Amino acid sequence: MEHFFTNSPEVQSIIKGLNLTKTLFVSSIIVGAPHTGKKSLARYLFPEAPMVSGEDQEAVEALLKEVDEIIITDFEKLRNQESLDIDNKRIIATANYVGNQQTIDNLFAFIYALPSLKERPDDMHFIRNKFLKEAQSNLLIEHLDFPIDQMPIDLSDNSKTLKKSIYTYINSRSMNENEIQQAIYHYILKNLEGNNGYKEYLSLYEKPLIEAGLEKFGSQLQLSQVLGINRNTLRKKIHEHHID
Repeated sequence: MEHFFTNSPEVQSIIKGLNLTKTLFVSSIIVGAPHTGKKSLARYLFPEAPMVSGEDQEAVEALLKEVDEIIITDFEKLRNQESLDIDNKRIIATANYVGNQQTIDNLFAFIYALPSLKERPDDMHFIRNKFLKEAQSNLLIEHLDFPIDQMPIDLSDNSKTLKKSIYTYINSRSMNENEIQQAIYHYILKNLEGNNGYKEYLSLYEKPLIEAGLEKFGSQLQLSQVLGINRNTLRKKIHEHHID
């Protein structure tokens, strides 16, 4: 059975409402941005219900003839919504947005709005920690050498970008010299063109070198000595690379 963690009052209210209607032949729809957990929530509450995507019109119509309880995901992609016969059915739909509001009102007895992860900080932290453990296992990393709360995360596309930002950050912190060289090699191989490539791609090395040096030593004078360049040259490169 799929688990669904939440400390969000809004999400807990959705769970309560859907649980109260589990024995009734009424239909409900959960609306929210992509990757907020709509499908996971529906599966958690209705583990035995067949799930079908609104992208497959024929499959939806076939299931409606065969069973009384269905999860329809991506409902906004379903054609001819108003012609669906869902009387005496329990439909649990999920949608990234509401298309025709009147049609939705006519079809569904209950309409729930699932908040984004930005609005659910406790849920975000739980999902983040889940992805962290998954990334450690998949990338074969035994220990993390940084405080979790200092890790930058991207919630612009909810769990999708959250997961990507975690994998990217952990991988960047665990790469050895050869792996870094290989990453730069493939990036340059894909993008190298023009008439000033040497100067352009030198920043792949110079900019992080200077940024890391400033972070580590906190002094342009000390960093110039460590790098073996004079202070004016360092200032020039800081300006060239737009380093604050």
